Amino acid sequence: MELIRGLHTTTPEHRHCVLTIGNFDGVHLGHQAVLQGVRARAEELQLPAAVMTFEPQPLEFFSPQKAPARLTTWRDKYHLLEAQGMQRLLCVQFNQRFASLHADDFIQQVLVDKLGVKLLVVGDDFRFGNNREGDFSLLQAAGEQHNFAVVDTASYRQSDTRVSSTAIREALAVGDFAKATQMLGRPYQLHGRVSHGEKKGRSIGFPTANMPLKRLKSPLQGVFVVRVEVAGKSYPGVANIGRRPTVNGRGVQIEAHLFNFSGDIYGERMSVTPLHKIRDEVKFSSLQELKQQIQQDVLQAQAFTY
Repeated sequence: MELIRGLHTTTPEHRHCVLTIGNFDGVHLGHQAVLQGVRARAEELQLPAAVMTFEPQPLEFFSPQKAPARLTTWRDKYHLLEAQGMQRLLCVQFNQRFASLHADDFIQQVLVDKLGVKLLVVGDDFRFGNNREGDFSLLQAAGEQHNFAVVDTASYRQSDTRVSSTAIREALAVGDFAKATQMLGRPYQLHGRVSHGEKKGRSIGFPTANMPLKRLKSPLQGVFVVRVEVAGKSYPGVANIGRRPTVNGRGVQIEAHLFNFSGDIYGERMSVTPLHKIRDEVKFSSLQELKQQIQQDVLQAQAFTY
């Protein structure tokens, strides 16, 4: 899948496509149904299937404190969209200049002049342009004027149950991983690279593989039974996902204690699949108290695993 980093990098070769626009956070089954429809129409029209997303996501730009936790990192999203057969991913920098673009200018300058869109697929509640002045009906009218079709995403949904990123976050928040898996079409996973930590876990007898979560917020907080894949092998374990308040940690990260593991995996890419929530993250009064709680967490995780 070709990655186009910004509108300023588009070329005449990028004109003419079937395009869909959205956050596509999680690339869940609802998204997949839309993407399959985009790909099918692109094949019919013998045009590339393209996706436009924004970085940061619009709500993260306007109200970062109110923005929801992302289900997927940008890297994960790229690979998931590629797996759905998309041929182009246009990542637009969402800044004040872009946010101030009027709806008519977005249509003319972006959809018509730069991309030469032949078919546009968006939600019927899609809003765009300065002060969210543009809507689905404006796009339809513009399509008639500029000779491109506009289709709403509901046309491609097959299920009666509405699958959404919000519903998946809600399922994850209460530890309902089966429901999240059902909506995603795959187990929920967190990916990243193992990094050096402060070695506090090792000092109390529970060495951990540390993986920073490079996002504003995490959809998961607490201690979980996990399955970890790293360096070509799979391990059961227990993991804390959060800010590590007992040791005054900074930034959200995963600290995973792997059962029956020894070795050096620093720098390796790691995938963490949460299986069961044990408890919320708690600030303990001492490392000794934390150690005692981790011992209990490990026993619970082993009972669940074995």
